[in-house]
Amino acid sequence: MPVLLIGPGQEILFVNPAAEQFFGMGSTLLRQQRMDELIPFGSPLIPLIAQARERNASVGERDVDLTTPKLGEKLTDISVTPVSEPQNAVLIVLQERSLAQRMDRQLLHRGAVRSLHGMAAVLAHEIKNPLAGIRGAAQLLEEAVPPSERNLTELICDETDRIRGIIDRMEAFGDTRAFPRVPVNIHEVLDRVRKVAETGFARHVVFNEVFDPSLPPVLGDRDQLIQVFLNLVRNACDALPETGGEITLTTGYRPGVRVSVGPSGDRISLPLEVTVRDNGAGVPPDLMPYIFDPFVTTKTSGTGLGLALVAKIVGDHGGVIECDSIPHKTVFRVLLPKAGQGEMREES
Repeated sequence: MPVLLIGPGQEILFVNPAAEQFFGMGSTLLRQQRMDELIPFGSPLIPLIAQARERNASVGERDVDLTTPKLGEKLTDISVTPVSEPQNAVLIVLQERSLAQRMDRQLLHRGAVRSLHGMAAVLAHEIKNPLAGIRGAAQLLEEAVPPSERNLTELICDETDRIRGIIDRMEAFGDTRAFPRVPVNIHEVLDRVRKVAETGFARHVVFNEVFDPSLPPVLGDRDQLIQVFLNLVRNACDALPETGGEITLTTGYRPGVRVSVGPSGDRISLPLEVTVRDNGAGVPPDLMPYIFDPFVTTKTSGTGLGLALVAKIVGDHGGVIECDSIPHKTVFRVLLPKAGQGEMREES
């Protein structure tokens, strides 16, 4: 959790690495600022600091909104505790609540995916066969019409193929079969994704990589993980400006993130963090709560199934995906368990 030591004039005396990550800047820069310069105007944090000093006792408040254009959406629980040295200093501990809330939303996403599977089964049975008949009839007509009118039969074939493709992708949500899992080096996955992107849809995009070379492997399926991050990179590429577009891939170890899973409530750690960041236009705020739902998209020609499938695959790997977005900075963050932990759970 982010921890900050604040002096009597609101100056920042000390921050831990979690606070550096929370505010998006290093300790040197943070110690050059005052606390009231980092948080929104009128934030209840400043009165809390004054209250802790007056009472000489710990005080706290839940669900404090620290959202700013620079920080993005930040909903936190705050505790402020006076300390003896230096005089009139206080210790602030922040506990971000957005991750837990996004995890709750992902349970809703998975329910939507299950409903989608049922609909896909009906569509596959009731529509695929008639589609095949329509396409076959269009191909027969193509032989009988003059060349100047064959664009109409080609249109019929193309549209039936597009509808069949959508149904095929919807069917993928219902695949609950267990897949073989092995330790996977996530950096090899990201290297493959970058190479595919740079030779295809992202030829003119600048890629930045900030990797933790000591990161342990994740227990999973290499091809499915490539699909996850290729989809995220493709989405980021689609959101970039025509010039100056950049995509940053990062990896890191975050030992503090733990979640409860299964009916028994077993707690597992999700220490492997992989992020895909772009400097595009960002996700509209009204769509943010629903971006992992099926058929929700900002693209005029999109189907809205890509991110829903990404969320399903990440969930199948025992992980969590979340998104923060403001103009010129959108970050998709994937949290995954490490390989040793997954193997121990399977053996037990």
